[in-house]
Amino acid sequence: MNAAPPALDRAADRPLMATRRAVREALHAERVTPPELVLVALSGGADSLALAAALAAEAPKLGIRAGALIIDHGLQTGSDDVARTAAEHAAAWGLEPVIVRRIVVAEDVPGGPEAAARSARYEAFAEGAEATGARAILTAHTRSDHAEQVLLGLARGSGLRSIAGIPATRSLSSACTLLRPFLAPDPEITRETTLASCARLGITPWADPHNADPKYARVRVRDRVLPVLEAELGPGVAAALARTADLAAEDAAALDTLAAEALQRARHSSDQAPASVSLDVAVLDGLPAALRNRVIRRLAATEFGAHLGREHTETVAALVTDWRGQGPIPVPGIRVGREAGRLVFRAYARAPR
Repeated sequence: MNAAPPALDRAADRPLMATRRAVREALHAERVTPPELVLVALSGGADSLALAAALAAEAPKLGIRAGALIIDHGLQTGSDDVARTAAEHAAAWGLEPVIVRRIVVAEDVPGGPEAAARSARYEAFAEGAEATGARAILTAHTRSDHAEQVLLGLARGSGLRSIAGIPATRSLSSACTLLRPFLAPDPEITRETTLASCARLGITPWADPHNADPKYARVRVRDRVLPVLEAELGPGVAAALARTADLAAEDAAALDTLAAEALQRARHSSDQAPASVSLDVAVLDGLPAALRNRVIRRLAATEFGAHLGREHTETVAALVTDWRGQGPIPVPGIRVGREAGRLVFRAYARAPR
């Protein structure tokens, strides 16, 4: 096993240089400073190995500490061997600490095994960050994953935020941020980039059998849908989808900011949530539908922990735009009625039909 990445040759090592630049720029944007600790989430696959090697190369230059967090989901035979090999790579590259955690993935939960594994994994990330005092945890989602997520979002019909793909950052706690350096548009890091990086490093990445199992929608998108789109529409479809996600994320962020400001204007300060919250109908009526619906969903989520779909949101919005004396209306987690020029939200335990 190589103790360190080989010396760079600019022509042959463009993938390595691209991954290193992506890591360097992500850490700079997050303002990680010496002697803060950064952990890489390492699975043993090509994407995470390329990320770990890039972090190992860049961290000493930046004066920061770099370690690895390896999560063994225990879902497959030999997963402990995969975790052990990943840990050996991390140690050989000088990452410290190298932490291996075995997690238990709940069965028969909403969203299926993928959602359960993801939830358990992020819980382990947060625990690992707290235990080590890590400033950031890096994960290796690439532009290829970004493009696939756009197609999955389109299939769900979940709106702008859904087709915005995978967020580049995510808060794990007040002290730790999850960073995804390989999602940046420049340099463009795809699955091919990380495979080429591993080849140059002289390592054989683990091939997760789940990534070839067609029972998962993301696998069907990768192996069946995208190749058809490339064949029928020409090369570059995946890159175009990833750019679409970038643009959608920018627009969604702007609309969310405007919705938060509109919520502040519409809300009556005398209300005491979560017993009840009321919004000025006149303010809501003056908003474009995109903002009005965001205000309703934001209030439901932040004050009552209720997550409204489009049908429920539009039913509530009709109390503003199509008022005919109807209401109050029960939607998941809340009951909403119109009273004296106000839209009044109250906690409601029963699940509506």
